[in-house]
Amino acid sequence: MKTKVGVVSLGCDKNRVDTEVMLANLAAGGYEIVSEPSEADVIIVNTCAFLESARKEAIETVLEMARYKTSHCKKIIVTGCLGQKYGDELFDELTEADAIVGAYEYGNICEIVRSALDGERKLYNGCDNGLTFGERVLTTAPHVAYLKIADGCNNFCTYCLIPYIRGRYRSVPMEKAVAQARQLASRGVKELILVAQDTTRYGQDIYGRPRLAELLRELSQIEGIRWIRLLYCYPELTNDELIDEIVANHKIVNYVDIPLQHVNDELLRRMNRRSDGKSIRELFGKLSAKGIAVRSTFICGFPGETEETVDELKQFLRQYKLRNVGFFAYSREEGTVAAGFDRQVANRTKERYVREMYKVQRAVAEQLNREDIGKLYECVIDGFEDFDGEYYFYKGRTYFMTPEIDGAIYIASRSPLDVGGFYNVRVNGAQEYDLSGDVEE
Repeated sequence: MKTKVGVVSLGCDKNRVDTEVMLANLAAGGYEIVSEPSEADVIIVNTCAFLESARKEAIETVLEMARYKTSHCKKIIVTGCLGQKYGDELFDELTEADAIVGAYEYGNICEIVRSALDGERKLYNGCDNGLTFGERVLTTAPHVAYLKIADGCNNFCTYCLIPYIRGRYRSVPMEKAVAQARQLASRGVKELILVAQDTTRYGQDIYGRPRLAELLRELSQIEGIRWIRLLYCYPELTNDELIDEIVANHKIVNYVDIPLQHVNDELLRRMNRRSDGKSIRELFGKLSAKGIAVRSTFICGFPGETEETVDELKQFLRQYKLRNVGFFAYSREEGTVAAGFDRQVANRTKERYVREMYKVQRAVAEQLNREDIGKLYECVIDGFEDFDGEYYFYKGRTYFMTPEIDGAIYIASRSPLDVGGFYNVRVNGAQEYDLSGDVEE
């Protein structure tokens, strides 16, 4: 009988792509992939280590999975960023794990599993400059896939550990990225979501200049791809060439994710961000004028944050009316420059800032959703919800909704719809973050 392997994937969508490559390697190596840990002979936990909370979640998950060793599971293997950054420490202290594996060893995962089953407990994190790429077992809905176009980061924001975990920025060669997108399209993928630590820097390390707009043009030529979505664009490189491509290219949805972190000049300098408040406002005014919806994230309570800087950010949110926003309390991470900064903010104050920001954004989102009532949007169907004898109900998304992190649109139809299909939907209702509507027959 085949050895059964279950994988628990934690962290971001970039980590999800690594997991999908690992799953494909395991399947090609003759292992049987199972979705329930209770059925697995070997459980792999692919970890995130970006923040203290992520590291805590990873350790707790490993300990939870280790309980299956009392019944069916033979070995626990820890992979990913946690093993890459803290491998030696984990190997000594996390004795529940039978192997600790870094973020660039997924190509060797079959050999690692075999060695663990043979009783060898080992640390594998010597490779620190690779690219995880190859065949994948998709863990998303069949019509959606993430396309990771680069790894690592050169920005060295003072709060961030990513360059120390993932190394310097490394782009996937354009021909490889396009070939994988073609392969995904041949399997029924209709929506590509481009991800990297900084998508706008794509190609600079290989070609001497950013070539994201050119990559987008190449991807849009692929038959079967209907939507292309951009995440993790940095504001200083979201230039006119990229904006014009988004507007002109009918396959690129009019949506862009730009993690700003703040808009106050002093805090941006302390964060080692390359933008300032003036250039950010000019960019967001341009995006609004072009009809491009924006998602962003902000850090609340970074060292030096004051009531005045909080008010400045609130005013920005009210003025520019971003579609989707996430707020995070600053996490003081050992090994980052900002951990040694003066004017650290108390945890209770940081959490209050987060609550206040969400209150402002909630009002903005509710206003935007109310304004959507009566509008007609093209939507993709992500899944079936219910049938009441007259109407079929589905969960879907329109162009300003990324799977899992943004809102959704709940759709009613007198006829059954195809999951993964695209339909015109008239909005007839608005909730806090979600919409509802009817299919236009």
